[in-house]
Amino acid sequence: MSDILPEAPARITFVDGLHIRTALTGAQLIHGLSPVKLRRWLGRAAFGARPARYAEVKLARDQILTVSAFCRGGDACLLRSIAVALVCRQRGVWPTWAVGVLAVPPFAAHAWVEADGHIVDEPMDEDDYKAFFKVLPRCRSAARSTDHYATS
Repeated sequence: MSDILPEAPARITFVDGLHIRTALTGAQLIHGLSPVKLRRWLGRAAFGARPARYAEVKLARDQILTVSAFCRGGDACLLRSIAVALVCRQRGVWPTWAVGVLAVPPFAAHAWVEADGHIVDEPMDEDDYKAFFKVLPRCRSAARSTDHYATS
């Protein structure tokens, strides 16, 4: 897969830059966890957050891509998606974080984020992605529910 670029470089304030670099560091620390541990860790991170709107997630994604050349790589989807989710969480929201496959050539494992029921800025059609599992937002009012993970 080729490099992933934002539509235009995102404006980043000094404080935004600190949050983005903190999220990138956190993503680097946890992206090597086993799928079960990563899913559990992100599920805990999602606790107390309201669902992110598409524009909020797109802004976070564009900012990550502006700051991190590594996250622009076609093979950096896991790190990129975790970093986007963590930036969103710092802002009090959570996207739906998903892991699955591209079900059309080139067949490959993939990780992405969703908001408002749509995949945020991925290069292929939404129908080409098949999720194995998702980590959903967990607002405090739904804290007693154990259905914060979705499987497909």
